Amino acid sequence: MNKQALMLATALSIGIVSCKKNADETTSATYPNVAEVSESTVLFTTASGVKVYNGGFGSGVAVDPNSPDVFYMLTDRGSNVAGQIANSIIIGKPDFAPQIGKFRLKDGKLILEQTIELKNVAGVKLNGLPNPIGMGASGETAYDLNGQVIVPSADGIDSEGLVRAADGSFWISDEYGPHIAHFDATGKTIERINPFGTGTGGRKIPAVFANRRANRGMEGLAITPDGKTLVGMMQSPMYNPSKNAVANSVVLRILTFDIATGATKQYAYLMDNTTLTGVSDIVAVNATTFLTLERDGLYGGAATNPAAFKKVFKIDLSAATDISDSNNGATGKLYNGKTVEELNDLAGLTAAGISPVTKTLVLDLLKDLPSVYPHDKAEGLALLPGNILVISNDDDFGVVDNGASGFAQKILPLTNSVDRNRLYFVKIKL
Repeated sequence: MNKQALMLATALSIGIVSCKKNADETTSATYPNVAEVSESTVLFTTASGVKVYNGGFGSGVAVDPNSPDVFYMLTDRGSNVAGQIANSIIIGKPDFAPQIGKFRLKDGKLILEQTIELKNVAGVKLNGLPNPIGMGASGETAYDLNGQVIVPSADGIDSEGLVRAADGSFWISDEYGPHIAHFDATGKTIERINPFGTGTGGRKIPAVFANRRANRGMEGLAITPDGKTLVGMMQSPMYNPSKNAVANSVVLRILTFDIATGATKQYAYLMDNTTLTGVSDIVAVNATTFLTLERDGLYGGAATNPAAFKKVFKIDLSAATDISDSNNGATGKLYNGKTVEELNDLAGLTAAGISPVTKTLVLDLLKDLPSVYPHDKAEGLALLPGNILVISNDDDFGVVDNGASGFAQKILPLTNSVDRNRLYFVKIKL
């Protein structure tokens, strides 16, 4: 390991972060290199004996500025696998409510203290089912474990990106609409924003975002340190105008959303290569600088076909071109008749007069950690004082697709054990 990598991967057992809870009370925490969730309950067991765990708390992670030992972790839509029919999914528990877990770090373990189920404006639990047509439909048909079609739901959310606001409320981005939703501290919807205007409050994000690729929507969400601007990160190039037209594209979109006014801007981000699943999360360093997590979908440390790409980058928006469309057209602003995604790469963007966000490597999870990163999905990012980066993994509720429209246990090749939610703590140099 080189000198820079050693600096990045310094063990944090000697590092202490303190926060003032009030004028008379200060709390502090010491962070290990990795902390695992202490216990995951069994959500249900399939007919073939596969255990589905109430894990899944790794799609997003947010810190509590008043409690350095508290971490909020987000589930996605729930346990699901691909069906054998094109564009179909098998939903393990259709009534599962996507949720935020409040975890406390204690003795190197993450203890679940509270579960905050997401609810609509009426206080009724949300679910993870695909949305109806015109309300964020992904084109997926959902089936239950008995092979019965599940009716789409306007209350469906595939929650992915998580930020905690200063007032204790939460903002969450999703992969369906895509939606950006605001929840109070109890998980009740305050506002839901999408390209269709079918949310609450009437505010929208630009129409072009409706072209997101199914299951590759607004995967990451950040909030600037002043609490005024949300920054959403699309996971992969959008199918804009079509899947075939962007087959060779590495152009992703970043959306900024002024919370007070609803004003938006858009920027181009260049994914490293077309083989990747894309960007899993984004977290703010300051008003224009952010960290992104870009990855493949393979397991670290696997004996065959091991992971090759799981990296954190520092990006800067300050010199990037705003690619917003003043007409709010369905395909966004066109350049010589092409969508931004059709420009494919840096050469295409440059020829069109577009400067993408700058991008610099900060951390390689497969090389710079003290031990081998064994997971396939590095999903969430958070940043603690002192430039301590927090990385969460998505354990997929302990299950994966068995290749025949069923569930199989998700076993990590490196450890030969069921995947579990973890937080990795790494001191980085910014």
